[in-house]
Amino acid sequence: MNRQPPALDNKNFILAIALSMAIIFGWQMFYVAPQLEQQEKIAAEQAKLNPQAAPAAPGAAPGITVAGVVPRDQALTTSPRVKIDTPDVDGSINLKGAALDDLKLKKYRETVNPASPEIVLLQPSGTKDAYFVEHLLVPAAGSAVKVPTPDTVWTAPAGAVLGAGAPVTLTWDNGEGVIFKREIAIDDQYVFSVKQSVENKSQTAFSLSPYARIQRQDKPKVAGWFVFFEGMLGVHDGKLNEVSYDNVAKADGTVTKDSLGGWLGFTDKYWSAALIPDAQTRVTGTYRYAKLNGRDVYQTEYQGSIPVTISPGASHTFDDHVFAGAKVLNTLKAIGDKYKIASFDYMIDWGWFWFLTIPMHWLLDFLKSIVGNFGVAILLATVLVKLAVFPLANKSYASMSKMKKLQPEMERLKAQYPDDKL
Repeated sequence: MNRQPPALDNKNFILAIALSMAIIFGWQMFYVAPQLEQQEKIAAEQAKLNPQAAPAAPGAAPGITVAGVVPRDQALTTSPRVKIDTPDVDGSINLKGAALDDLKLKKYRETVNPASPEIVLLQPSGTKDAYFVEHLLVPAAGSAVKVPTPDTVWTAPAGAVLGAGAPVTLTWDNGEGVIFKREIAIDDQYVFSVKQSVENKSQTAFSLSPYARIQRQDKPKVAGWFVFFEGMLGVHDGKLNEVSYDNVAKADGTVTKDSLGGWLGFTDKYWSAALIPDAQTRVTGTYRYAKLNGRDVYQTEYQGSIPVTISPGASHTFDDHVFAGAKVLNTLKAIGDKYKIASFDYMIDWGWFWFLTIPMHWLLDFLKSIVGNFGVAILLATVLVKLAVFPLANKSYASMSKMKKLQPEMERLKAQYPDDKL
């Protein structure tokens, strides 16, 4: 019976251990570590989109997980909904999270053909170019109250339809003696009134801050004209702030502004969506960017700076509004005046030559209100502008006529004295 010397056995044993350790360390270094790093990166990006509650605050809303793109029709069937139907908009409210994520503009079409599809403004999370509005309540540090999250399924009255003058009230009981209600109404063409009420029937006081966000998944397509702005914008303490999609990504994914009331949201060339907190509430407005599962995610949000304490047996209501619709100047000014919203018409960018574009807009709008047709209004505006500048144009024509009369004499003198300077 052949047997290797003990020294050779020990050598093979040590070599086997070394190879095993190399495999284990190599697996950890080249596979496990990159996986953990990627997971931590994704978690950090998701954390950027969370309400700014205290660390590990009970009930703090989780971030939105952006999955692969799903068809819009499919996304609309994954959860119960309440229909929206007014003369200006239609769509639905998602009872999962009570999100406003399905909205179309009845009076605007994709093409000049009246039979073409309506403009789709808001779309559910996970769809291509998702665009939605969400309201939450964030517990303050030390408040162990269970609050609704984006995954909470609210209860709506049977057959409820949100319409003009017909609000809908959604309810949710946290099972611990606290009842949450959310009344949603359409006050104007494109203004949604959101009242979040909290009734504390428990034996414990807690503090909450109002929170709302508008999120867009995938970078929106912009016209690319440098003379007007498309992107994230808002007014904070009376000052307009414009945050481009590229700049928010460069600014470490976060731009923050504090203010009393104000508004913030997204603006496209013709449409816009904006959060409008209560004018007497001090809030922190934030513009965010994150990269999740390979998709660009942009978010505008606000959170109340001073939590409201709700004692046992007490209740409280948080009021705010959401604008989602077409950027019509008269509509925006009327909304700003009605709800005391500072500089709400700044949602329209008049460009560098505002001193010309604003008067011209008023002229065209006035003429259109008389003749009822923008084409005719443009023709009339052209005639009026021509008449307004006629005195200057007439002097210019007179000067040109005199120069034409002098031209033959100039040519004659030039021919007669070719080497002389006239």
